[in-house]
Amino acid sequence: MKKKAIGKVIQYSLGGFLLLLLLTTGLLYSFKDKIIQLFVAEANRHLKTKVQVEEISLSLFRQFPNVAITLDKVTITENLPGSTAPLAKAKHLYFTLNVPDLLAGRYRVREVFLEEGQVFIKFLPDGLGNYWVFAAEESQPKNKKFAFQLEKITFKNVAINYTDQRRNQFYQVQARQMVAALQVTDQKVGVTANGKFYIQTIQVEKDDYFQNKEVNLQTNLLVDRVASQVNISPSEVRVGPASYQVAGLVNYAGPTALDLRFTGKNANIQALLALLPSKFNQAFGEYQSQGNVYFNGTVKGITSGKANPQVLFQFGCRNATFYHSASKQKLEDLNFQGLFSNGSQQNNLTSVIELKNIRGMLKNRPFTGSMVYRNLQDPYLQVKLNGNLDVRHALEVFPNTNLKRGSGEVAVNIAFAGKLRSFQSRTGYGQVNSSGEISLRNVALEVKNYKPVFRQLNGNFLFRKSDLAVTDFKGKLGSSDFLINGYFKNVLGWLFLSNQRLHMEADLESGFLNFDELLSEEKENTGIIRQVNTRRQKAAPVYKLTVSPYFDFDVNTSVQNLQFRRFRGKKVQGKLRLKNQVISSPELALQIIGGRFAIQGVLDARRSNNIQVTTLTTVNSIRLDSLFYVFENFGQQFLVQRHLWGELTATIHSDLYFNNHLKPLTDRMEAEVNARIRNGELLNFEPMQKLSPFLPKRELAHLQFSDLSNTFWIQNRTVYIPEMEVRSNVSRASVIGIQGMHTFDQQLDYKFRIPLRNKMRRGDAEVIGLTENNGPNLFLTLKGNENNYKVAYDKQRVKTKIAQDLRREKQEFKEVIKIKPQVLPKKPTAPQPNTDEYFDF
Repeated sequence: MKKKAIGKVIQYSLGGFLLLLLLTTGLLYSFKDKIIQLFVAEANRHLKTKVQVEEISLSLFRQFPNVAITLDKVTITENLPGSTAPLAKAKHLYFTLNVPDLLAGRYRVREVFLEEGQVFIKFLPDGLGNYWVFAAEESQPKNKKFAFQLEKITFKNVAINYTDQRRNQFYQVQARQMVAALQVTDQKVGVTANGKFYIQTIQVEKDDYFQNKEVNLQTNLLVDRVASQVNISPSEVRVGPASYQVAGLVNYAGPTALDLRFTGKNANIQALLALLPSKFNQAFGEYQSQGNVYFNGTVKGITSGKANPQVLFQFGCRNATFYHSASKQKLEDLNFQGLFSNGSQQNNLTSVIELKNIRGMLKNRPFTGSMVYRNLQDPYLQVKLNGNLDVRHALEVFPNTNLKRGSGEVAVNIAFAGKLRSFQSRTGYGQVNSSGEISLRNVALEVKNYKPVFRQLNGNFLFRKSDLAVTDFKGKLGSSDFLINGYFKNVLGWLFLSNQRLHMEADLESGFLNFDELLSEEKENTGIIRQVNTRRQKAAPVYKLTVSPYFDFDVNTSVQNLQFRRFRGKKVQGKLRLKNQVISSPELALQIIGGRFAIQGVLDARRSNNIQVTTLTTVNSIRLDSLFYVFENFGQQFLVQRHLWGELTATIHSDLYFNNHLKPLTDRMEAEVNARIRNGELLNFEPMQKLSPFLPKRELAHLQFSDLSNTFWIQNRTVYIPEMEVRSNVSRASVIGIQGMHTFDQQLDYKFRIPLRNKMRRGDAEVIGLTENNGPNLFLTLKGNENNYKVAYDKQRVKTKIAQDLRREKQEFKEVIKIKPQVLPKKPTAPQPNTDEYFDF
């Protein structure tokens, strides 16, 4: 019985509720148009700007149990003269009324819901705001039919953009979910707000704060309409585990006056970094801390387009541990006190950041220091640091993007002070004060993407103004070694500012420089195919030449030995200069392969893939076979070191071009070579062996010449050889004429003139050349490539020679006739070679 009774009660209750719901729904929809008309009339009475709405509807279920007046796709125009830009956009905007009010005939809007929208608030440079869209409240009878009596405002997924052109500020915030409860009386409005926000940026004078942070907000405000004052009870902003409390007063009766207090709780290094601009946050974003980190501050005074309040924040840590999240290496027992103030004039000019009494332990090695950063508009920096650092541990705590690892010790005791802009130019050197010393003790450094390792680095560095005096800085780089004494100019600007030029004036001494290592580029294997190929054939070395645009030097060089591929040099002496990515040398002399080698030239690396090298090179008594070996036969296999012997003296003017991997750009190369070869020998040169039908083969295999001089040109990937005479040991042709060209693709086009003393026979046929210099000559050509060439009669040169001889004989005959006319015997005609005859060896 009881179960049946309970069931009937539930049924009747449910039925009654459904009946009441149906009646209410019917009643509401019967008054739907009236309610919407009253809402529109009341809204228009309060609004003084244009509002566009795609659709207005009444719903009992969208904000159940309240009735919702729904506005879809709403756009509210900002209240600025002549502007059509939006102040707000919303996908849905709900105004709710409760059912009892409606049934009693009272239309009171109690809540507002804004979903999926955007709000754009801004102040112009003259202080005019765009958000004054509501008309002044007029006195209305309390029993009016429709009124706004807001008790609650809810934002869901609303983007808020705030721009203040007066103060150069920009805020971009996403309200994930925010609810504000209102208590409204005639004189006061109480606001209690809770919400979750995503702060994309708070930008103040181009510096970004709180960038990309999730924030929870809890606040209590009391707005006194009569006193024009906002009283902020202790409110809280939480960023991760840290929370910041704010309390105080905001008076807006005249210019806005602030009296606010801030306190940090559960703070750590991440929480403090969240307050800083992203440029600092990025530098220290990978660090974490443990221990007592504190933070508090005040903001007092007038804020307007012409004035800023007094800002004072104090922060620091006591016995904290500071460590890198990846390496887990630590700074221990860290203590310091910090201060930020915007100074007496409350602006960037008088602002100061100060860190004092810094002390801590780095791998059981104590350090101390202090730092002052004053005047954010024209910064002045003052730093002191004292301690002994273990390089490996320091690089693990403060990783460097250019260094893999290191070891050794660095003793630091330095102090410097000056304006940052003074570091940027030589005119400011006198305004920078620095002192102290840095000493390296057996330091080793491994650079990323560079195979050679710096080892055994030792030396002393003394600070003088913004320069650094270097004393006995020595060490090894791979298999190379160096010793430097001199000065580094503008070292402070180069260390602390970007795009600053470092200049070195020094003496460089070295026992050995290995440019195969110094210019090498480290590359990883790209796959199995590359690995298999490297087993079959040794990969060619990969070089890379990069000249920094921010490093200059003027160096006196003394190197005992240097190496680059097959090149070996000794006793290198000279001066090298680098300025604006151009390396020059008035003269650099060295010993090479038995002779002297001197260079005057310029290397222009301003375009990394079009490096230009312009040189005047002088070589004296260089062994010719060694020269071909050292320069790897100049990239060809036609005439190689085993074919040559003798001493070369030459002057070479050249314009050479390379990419940054030192691969020659041969299509642009040009050179003029004035060469002289003494006591020369041409040994077992195959093309000369092809002349054995005309000249003794034994003598051709060992062709000797005491002196040869000529000028060669290189242009358009071709070596041009003007006609020259080689006075050799060949008994039948002591003077051989040679001319031609030889391309970089090993295409050959040579011409030979061989004066013959005696008639020679080939089988039963006589082979007689045309006479030249009172003797017969044989004209031959050599054409083809280094692996497939042909030796043949030079038909064109034979024809030209015949024509020249006939013209000369005709002229001689005329001159004889003029002197003594007489009948001359008929001169025999010179034998003509068969035009189809040639020698193909």
